[in-house]
Amino acid sequence: MPRETARRGMTGRAVVSLVVLAATVYLLLTTAPRLGLDLRGGTQIVLETKNSPTVTADAETTDRTLEVLRRRVDALGVAEPMLARSGDNRIIVELPGVRDPREAVEVIGRTAQLSFHPVVGVGSVPGEKPDTRVLPDEGGQPITLGPAALTGEGVDEARSSIDSQGGGGWLVSVDFKGDSGRAWERLTGQAACSPPGDPTRRVAIALDDKVISSPQVSPQVGCGVGIVGGSTQITGQFSPAEAKDLALLINAGALPTPVEIIEQRTVGPTLGAAAIDASARAAVIGLALTALFLLAVYRLAGLIAVGTLVAYAAVSYAALLAVGATLTLPGLAGFVLAIGMAVDATVLVFERAREEHSVKRGGSLPRSVSRGFSGALSAIVDSNVTTLLAAGLLFWLASGPVRGFGVTLSIGVVVALFISLVLTRLLLHLTMRGFVARRSRLSGLTHEGRVRQWVNRRDPEFLGKPKRWLMVAGAVVIAAIAGLFVAGPNLGVEFTGGRVVEYSTSSPADVEQIRDAVSDAGFPRAVVQMSGEKDIAVRTEPIDDDATERIRTAVAGVTGDATEIRDEQIGPSLGAELRTKAVIALCLAVLAQLIYLAVRFDWRLGLATVVALAQDVLIILGIFAWLGKSMDGVFLAALLTVIGYSVNDSVVVFDRVREVRGQRRKEPFPRVVGTAVLQTLPRTINTGIGVLFVLGALLFLGDGSLADFALALLLGLVAGTVSTVATAGPVAILLDKRWPGAGRPVRKASRTRERDDNGAVV
Repeated sequence: MPRETARRGMTGRAVVSLVVLAATVYLLLTTAPRLGLDLRGGTQIVLETKNSPTVTADAETTDRTLEVLRRRVDALGVAEPMLARSGDNRIIVELPGVRDPREAVEVIGRTAQLSFHPVVGVGSVPGEKPDTRVLPDEGGQPITLGPAALTGEGVDEARSSIDSQGGGGWLVSVDFKGDSGRAWERLTGQAACSPPGDPTRRVAIALDDKVISSPQVSPQVGCGVGIVGGSTQITGQFSPAEAKDLALLINAGALPTPVEIIEQRTVGPTLGAAAIDASARAAVIGLALTALFLLAVYRLAGLIAVGTLVAYAAVSYAALLAVGATLTLPGLAGFVLAIGMAVDATVLVFERAREEHSVKRGGSLPRSVSRGFSGALSAIVDSNVTTLLAAGLLFWLASGPVRGFGVTLSIGVVVALFISLVLTRLLLHLTMRGFVARRSRLSGLTHEGRVRQWVNRRDPEFLGKPKRWLMVAGAVVIAAIAGLFVAGPNLGVEFTGGRVVEYSTSSPADVEQIRDAVSDAGFPRAVVQMSGEKDIAVRTEPIDDDATERIRTAVAGVTGDATEIRDEQIGPSLGAELRTKAVIALCLAVLAQLIYLAVRFDWRLGLATVVALAQDVLIILGIFAWLGKSMDGVFLAALLTVIGYSVNDSVVVFDRVREVRGQRRKEPFPRVVGTAVLQTLPRTINTGIGVLFVLGALLFLGDGSLADFALALLLGLVAGTVSTVATAGPVAILLDKRWPGAGRPVRKASRTRERDDNGAVV
């Protein structure tokens, strides 16, 4: 690469960095965050399902209605909503950050029964079947419809777009699936037999018994042939919002039974100011300790790492604002953790630069930094791509909070790649030369460090007996799994449902004091929030009447009086369909990662990674069961984070396995794996310590639910690091012994002439 080309590359990085940072500053200054139910509250809507001529509004029907509503709420773009069944025929919907509750009410409450009818005449047609209906078209002229030829159940997808041929309005394109496409051909083929201009050449499209469009079949369509291709367009001069809402309703599906909105009110945040402040302090302290650690270990390079972490936080937060994501406290905690884990890519480069300078070749500081980036590039890309695959599938296939997690994770991965490959490289290029290059010890990248000094004295043959490692790992997993059967999982309200009790007070109450009183009464995890101006709602796990009375007494002790106005059992907010989708999405995400690793590395290494991942999940589930900790929605987010971290750690090690095996083709594979583990150990320890500071602060200083969140992540951090050595490595060794060839490089190693960022040959 000529010097001029390298210089242009750095100029391009500088321009991209300035553009991204300028856009970040603009978004931070001009966009207000959308806070979640736990931080700000939102709008609560209570719906009641009604009997229809064919369906009874029982608990089962209400549950199916709830899942349809969840799909509609997700499509509205409202992240982190709360939906739960209350009693047998009521549904509570809480929507954070909804600026126009009336729009939400109108969309989620409509039945949305879509049907396609032949037009059999104008006005009343004698002799037609009893189910013939007379409905007005968009011109006001009565038209008589025949029985529905197909319904919305046959629709595969609907999307809104501009009607470029109809005067600039908006339309909705509809694609049919299966036999519905042929039914559409028959319907339009029958209509095409009428002459142009005749009303019976039309096809009526009705939504909730109202004709929303009755287009005439084109004269080019032949009689009996119909419109082929399995799609159509619903026109009607819709506004953009109307077209979007119509497409949303069609995609989400029809409600199994009609619903009636019986209550709408504003609710307060589910978390108190004290809990939010404690979590904020924990986050600041954790990040400050991480920054001090980086400065102590990497000196000037550590200062650059701290600066890039600040940039990562700002760019990621701005990206969340840009997509309109709802910010919840667990989400912000995960975001803070992502900042701590974002140091991983930077530490990879730093340790590789140290290795190049101190262990392998020596040379100038700029050349060592350039080689550090070149050596760490594949590990950075592979670890982030595997995480991005999982995040994408969670977004596309899951729903509810799992889908929101996929959005946050995707943004974090993309921003981390930009920070590490563009901004960090640019800053190192500008600083690691001149005065710093002549006094290279200031950089923090030219000495081995204590961990590497210890590593250099270790024997890489420590994995020579892989079965012993797997026996110990298996014993730990069995002990953990026993907790799931002996102690049993303590599932949270989101999974099991619970009870909601609402009290009316004579005067406005201090919700913070009520939270403390309810907690002291023996319900530390109860959700206490204002409901309207004076009412107090308490949501907790399933409890008996005596426990309910203790809660009422606690509330009355603060307010002076507490009159019970509602007491209902509520179903799980994470319903069966959402859980099923989450499991399917997660399984497909793991499968996609396995396929990627099999193609990028080797199927043996990919399988070893998945085995280690499964072990980490089982260990965390088992420990939480033994400790009696609640497995709620926050725990689910933590578990998803652990899965990403576990895969990331294994990918870094196996990337080095591939490199070492390419250099030492005749060396036994157990020694190759041991060498790779030892060579990447400085990165593992330094990254782990950086994340540990954040987790420790959240664990000891954060709110109760966030403390459990931090505990799950802390366990995952330890388990993920150990499982890479004790499980993934030994499994890969055994697979290689049975099917030789694991970790072989994609192509033969060859000597190449390397150049630094200035284009000089190194």
